[in-house]
Amino acid sequence: MFYPDCQFTKVRWFLTIVGLGLYLVDVGTDISLAVGYFLVEQYAWSGLTVLFILVGLLVTQLFSYAWYLDDLRDVLINPEGKETVENKTKVELVVLHVCGFGVLTRYSHLLRRSFKVLWKPTDSCTVKDRREEHHRLFCLATDLSMLKLFESFLESTPQLLLQMYIVLKQGECSFMQYVSMGCSFFNTAWALVDYRRCLRRSLPNIHEMPSGLPTIIYLVYKLSTITSHILSYSLLLILSVYTTVGLCVLWLVGTMCTHLFKTNFCSSKSLELIYQAVIGVILTFTFFNIKGRDTRIVMTIYYFFHSLVNITAPLLLMYLRPEIKSVMLLLPVVYAGLLLGLISLILYYLYLHPRGKWFDADEVDGLGRETEAMRRMRAFLQP
Repeated sequence: MFYPDCQFTKVRWFLTIVGLGLYLVDVGTDISLAVGYFLVEQYAWSGLTVLFILVGLLVTQLFSYAWYLDDLRDVLINPEGKETVENKTKVELVVLHVCGFGVLTRYSHLLRRSFKVLWKPTDSCTVKDRREEHHRLFCLATDLSMLKLFESFLESTPQLLLQMYIVLKQGECSFMQYVSMGCSFFNTAWALVDYRRCLRRSLPNIHEMPSGLPTIIYLVYKLSTITSHILSYSLLLILSVYTTVGLCVLWLVGTMCTHLFKTNFCSSKSLELIYQAVIGVILTFTFFNIKGRDTRIVMTIYYFFHSLVNITAPLLLMYLRPEIKSVMLLLPVVYAGLLLGLISLILYYLYLHPRGKWFDADEVDGLGRETEAMRRMRAFLQP
């Protein structure tokens, strides 16, 4: 089987630990914030903060366990028909995921397996075996990055919106709120970049995006558009709490569009519906290519309405609620973020986006036989 010439390096191993740390700190600060709200009897804020934590945790555990089962049934991944994954039975996997340790288990698997490859290599391995093992490590890392992407848009990004709304409404910000918003922001940034790089390194016949300027421009594009959008949503929420109805409508539209594209990411119909609902949430904040096709027209329409919301939200608040002075401070931030994001988007897709086509292969060279993990990656969101 052909794989890109890539190595799961020691730097990548340490970066995995950094990603684990960001994940734990982000969840930990949100839990601390929820406890703080509860102690000062702000039960609504505490409940919503906990709700986002639980939704992100529940969805990631559900998909993580389902992917373990898919890999067990895959004859290419599990040709011997073993009933265990990394020495863990199905019952043990159920217990771990019910207790919320599914993502941590995957981190443990990836770190231990890559540690053996990087620090305890065997001379008996052929070049082909080493390439396949490194590719397998990137497949494990990509599964983990997909789960982190789910978690960031189901927990970190909504949490950032909620805390921004609370701060603007109260007119003050505590130290823990600053820490929580900062951790949510960096966790989302890390999830976006890590997913993009892992995906392109784990799939055959697809060009990898080089490090450096392309990665920086892509990150600026994503973070600028997402940040300006979150600020615009928070301003609309201050204008009226009924903006939540509008956000629900946007989520439904994104979910229905994903359904109409007839995605085939999951192995079961019920899980596919949950996946489509999750993608609806992601599309509420940023654009992703749902089916891996040329979506220039769809992206243009998306960012037209995206820009319309970002432009009108501060103006509406200035006109209808002129007593709120904070909007004057946020207006240049929203507009600058929107402008920087759109410029970065244009630069990225015109000059820096790796261009390559999938091609069919016959069974002789093995390219026509893809594992369940590779099918997931190919059917997932394309950056």
